[in-house]
Amino acid sequence: MILDSILRNLKAQNDQLNRLLSQISDEQLAQEVAPGKNTGVYLLGHIIAANEGMLTLFGAGDKMYPELEMAFLRTPDKSGQEMPTPAALRDMWAKSSAALQELFTNLPAEEWSNRHTAVSEADFANEPHRNKINVLLSRLLHQAYHVGQIALLK
Repeated sequence: MILDSILRNLKAQNDQLNRLLSQISDEQLAQEVAPGKNTGVYLLGHIIAANEGMLTLFGAGDKMYPELEMAFLRTPDKSGQEMPTPAALRDMWAKSSAALQELFTNLPAEEWSNRHTAVSEADFANEPHRNKINVLLSRLLHQAYHVGQIALLK
């Protein structure tokens, strides 16, 4: 029941971001959410790069867009890193969120309490909260925060 609630919340967050992306132009997405703050492009790329890390953390394969890591996870906005176009990011978001949704839908319930790949078996024995459901909760909160920022572009 708890897992179902979390997955429903993730779907709601994804739906909210999809609605926002359908309501704002590429030009709006390229703007800062507030003076001196991140652009919508950076925030969308950041969400994609952070979320798709769950593919490797859950042992489901490699990241779909590893090239996003440098521009959106390792350096701040306006750092001079080459960034994909808003249109390319919209497409990456659609594909990566669909892949993650498929992963989550097909992951057996008993797997959610297992360790993720970034924690060793020894550490997991001492810290069993470092599991897949905890990763998903963390990413859900992270995404909700940034979706709220992107909403300022409307």
